[in-house]
Amino acid sequence: MKSLRIALLTTLLSLSGIAFASDEFRVGDIKIEKPFARATVPAQKAGGGFLTIENKGAADRLLSASSPASKTMELHTMSMEDNVMKMREVKAIDVPAKGKVELKPGGLHLMFIDLNGPLKAGEVVPVKLRFEKAGEVEIKVKVIDMKGGHSGHGGHGSHKH
Repeated sequence: MKSLRIALLTTLLSLSGIAFASDEFRVGDIKIEKPFARATVPAQKAGGGFLTIENKGAADRLLSASSPASKTMELHTMSMEDNVMKMREVKAIDVPAKGKVELKPGGLHLMFIDLNGPLKAGEVVPVKLRFEKAGEVEIKVKVIDMKGGHSGHGGHGSHKH
């Protein structure tokens, strides 16, 4: 009986490892690769999420994102204007036919707004993405520690939106 429990526990642990080991998610012709978010500090109310979207089919558009980790999420772009970082919401992100879009620091990204708590390094946060044609997909976003580098979302209070 004990060996059966150990075998069952080992199987369950390996299956849960498979679920979180994937850096790739699919919906229709869309493939989402290497989603990650930056860890935040306790008082921080916003954070950035990043990933690569590859499209094997006709042009599509990312319309929205949502997560239980924050009250709302927006699709954002970041630019530098006169030495001032400016972030702005975009209504959609075009995904070209048979092309790729990279959501990365310093450019297009997902914005967690009004976080329910800090994003802690090592956590995995669920995020639902909605595409115009491909539909919805839930992805698992790994939270990573980016200490030492410019986060692009630091305290976030001084950035102009």
